[in-house]
Amino acid sequence: MRKLPRLKVRKSSGTGIWAETGGAAAVEFVLWVAILVVPVFSAIDIGIYASRRMQLEIAAQAAAQAAWHLCDKTGELPAVKNCTNLLSTMTTAAQATSLGSTVTVVSGYPIEGYYCIDNTGALQPFGTPATIGGTPTKSAATCTGTTTPPADYIQVQVSYPYSPIFSGLSLAALLTTPITRTAWMRLR
Repeated sequence: MRKLPRLKVRKSSGTGIWAETGGAAAVEFVLWVAILVVPVFSAIDIGIYASRRMQLEIAAQAAAQAAWHLCDKTGELPAVKNCTNLLSTMTTAAQATSLGSTVTVVSGYPIEGYYCIDNTGALQPFGTPATIGGTPTKSAATCTGTTTPPADYIQVQVSYPYSPIFSGLSLAALLTTPITRTAWMRLR
């Protein structure tokens, strides 16, 4: 029977920690994971932020539509003056969306006023707007650059307190919070 030759172990010429190579793969793995975790967690958080922002847009539209539904009746306008329970109806509509009770109507809203649509399609104020309890006024002048008469619009802004899931490991902490969205609705 033939014996297999013994392998000789050669000692490293280095000394101390630099001579050991047994944990090199583990160190490389940890470094790569650390480099890849931040972009992955950031992508998750930014995706959730974008989703919440879109959901908040829907909540703002729901609040504005609730104002229209409640107040767009003969004799009810201006809504901020004559529509009872306007703010609570708008808040309930915004909170009936997927974000629930975390959505709030921003203080100082709704704002109602008269606006004209200019030749670029933008709304131009036509008088002085008002908030709850006030009365918006119409300017005595006519709208310039358009043939449409001024119309009554209501504006609502809603807010959602977003906080990132991976706040220490994500770039989403740099995003604006709370998230706010504004919606407009023509009442008449």
